[in-house]
Amino acid sequence: MASLEDKLHSKDREIRRKPTMTNTKAPGEMKVGFIGTGVMGKSMAGHIQQAGYPLHVYTRTAAKAEALVKEGAVWHDTPGKLAAECDVIITMVGYPKDVEEIYLGEDGLVANAKPGSYLIDMTTSSPLLAARIYEAAEAKGLHALDAPVSGGDIGARDAKLSIMVGGSTEAFEAVRPLFEQMGTNIVLQGKAGAGQHTKMCNQIAIASGMMGVCEALAYAKTSGLDAENVLKSIATGAAGSWSLSNLGPRMIAGDYEPGFYVKHFIKDMGIALESAKAMGMKTPGLALAESLYQEISSNGLDEKGTQVLYTYYLQA
Repeated sequence: MASLEDKLHSKDREIRRKPTMTNTKAPGEMKVGFIGTGVMGKSMAGHIQQAGYPLHVYTRTAAKAEALVKEGAVWHDTPGKLAAECDVIITMVGYPKDVEEIYLGEDGLVANAKPGSYLIDMTTSSPLLAARIYEAAEAKGLHALDAPVSGGDIGARDAKLSIMVGGSTEAFEAVRPLFEQMGTNIVLQGKAGAGQHTKMCNQIAIASGMMGVCEALAYAKTSGLDAENVLKSIATGAAGSWSLSNLGPRMIAGDYEPGFYVKHFIKDMGIALESAKAMGMKTPGLALAESLYQEISSNGLDEKGTQVLYTYYLQA
């Protein structure tokens, strides 16, 4: 009988030969479960489905999975029921407490997944929790990876996410074809928890960078410059960044709809601050950014995109 790794790579070769392949559910195909179909998850799951993998879904708000179900995905009403049916389960949820419940709860993935299954958490979560999940999974004959992503709604939509992975080399290579359906920069960073630690590096860099982007564009507006022209000059120079190029135009247009929620960024910064404190590190830029986001959160902007920080500088 073919191993799970053989099935995945065989499927990957077939996908590469037939890029327009439609979703089929022939016997023996890899069953992929996806939990969490929000702003980013729905696109990520959609790419897997469009690549031809039979898709199984669960999300607390069923309406968020309707489009996938209409395209043939199988709905399950609990994580445990989904886990019992699938060979690979991917999660993309909100907070570490959600991750802990989904993986380690009585009706969770570790308790209900088939031996040999692969569990991939793509949520930004705690490195310590990632290590706990890995150990619990290993004890049940399961393979766990922490694989948080960066790229926001645009990266998820275009399948160009950066994927940072922690776990064993063998598990990483076995599921790499699935990662390649969602991202283009896919790096194994080390043992369990290393993916989450790498994502903390990413969020720390973004946190201080977002303050600079917002402050610069607010300065442009306040000084009477045409902010769009300013963006043309500085986005490709030394000041250039993903946030400036992708979120700068949204700020100028007054578009604060979420590609990544303020509430989730605050969660990420909190994890990074806790991790840094545990290691005896000072992170003054991160601490300042977190305090500013907490302030706009208290003004009712939790559900907006991170670029809404721009309004703080306009009102200061």
